[in-house]
Amino acid sequence: MPSFRTISVVLAVLCCTNAVASFPLNPNVHRKRDVDPSLVPSFGWQAGVNPDGTGNCDGAVNGTNGKPILVPCQCPPNSTFFLSALNTNVAAGFVTTNPTVKLTFPADNSTDSQLARLNAASVTLQNLEGPGTGCPISSTTFTAQRKAIEAEGSNTTSSSTTPTVSFSPPAPSSTGQKGNKGGCSATFSAPAQTPGSTSPSPAPATNTTATTLSSGNATSNATSPTDAQIAGLAPPLGWQSGVNPDGTGNCDGAVNGTNGTPILIPCQCPPDLGNYISNLTANVRAGHVVLNPTVLVTFPTDNSTASRNARLNAAAVTIQNLVGAGKGCPISSTTFTAQSKGINAS
Repeated sequence: MPSFRTISVVLAVLCCTNAVASFPLNPNVHRKRDVDPSLVPSFGWQAGVNPDGTGNCDGAVNGTNGKPILVPCQCPPNSTFFLSALNTNVAAGFVTTNPTVKLTFPADNSTDSQLARLNAASVTLQNLEGPGTGCPISSTTFTAQRKAIEAEGSNTTSSSTTPTVSFSPPAPSSTGQKGNKGGCSATFSAPAQTPGSTSPSPAPATNTTATTLSSGNATSNATSPTDAQIAGLAPPLGWQSGVNPDGTGNCDGAVNGTNGTPILIPCQCPPDLGNYISNLTANVRAGHVVLNPTVLVTFPTDNSTASRNARLNAAAVTIQNLVGAGKGCPISSTTFTAQSKGINAS
């Protein structure tokens, strides 16, 4: 006959079992909620507008010639596919197909939060299929939305004397090719300008076909590198400007497109070495891109994979913002993508 103590233990176990059964484990308890679809920036454009028969269609942004910048006809992507990718990235806190690119998706209506959500949408769009492989910003109205957000924020903070920072999310890799320009139909008409210059920059053609290879919540190095270290460790551009001009302002880039021919880039790209190093040094000293202050940079000097990627990111965002926020040279005017693959494979 079981003892009173044994019966008590059995009853206790049964009670615990019932309690667990009453509160079944939910694998989604610790999973972040999906973003509120109403807060996701609208593309403002649809895919497949005015196809030219070569895989390119009209984008949402006009070039300096007043004509739409060409984008791949599949851009922007299906909204369901995009929202799924955005949810995945927001839950992770970074772009899962390009993990060094961090993002946030705050839900309030402040200017900073609206810009953060626009940035999250932008970097998701640009990296849909892999690092720098996605749709160009010119396939959306994100640039116009950013300007409207900043203008509204400026109007509501009249007591502030600080100029509004111009924010432009890094743009994706050019998909333009010979006879398939994909966003490179507008040429880059201004030479690179050293940050800090007081003279106004000539307005370059909108070039939204570059991409950030890697990014993150960068902070200043404990020990700032010297100018000689920055120059010595700066990733080489790996290409020169003016290769095989086509007579319309475009030249061959350093990267071949899917058809095996070079992706077209503005003939002024990449910048000359002196200008590149000067801009890079200024950005490293500031801890951010001087002409696009929301883009942070670090430039560690050791040889770890993370540090080499950080230096490559600093170089990439420098050439993308040479004359203003989002105005510079595309990554396809360099061998940075190949260098990134080499670093991460080693």
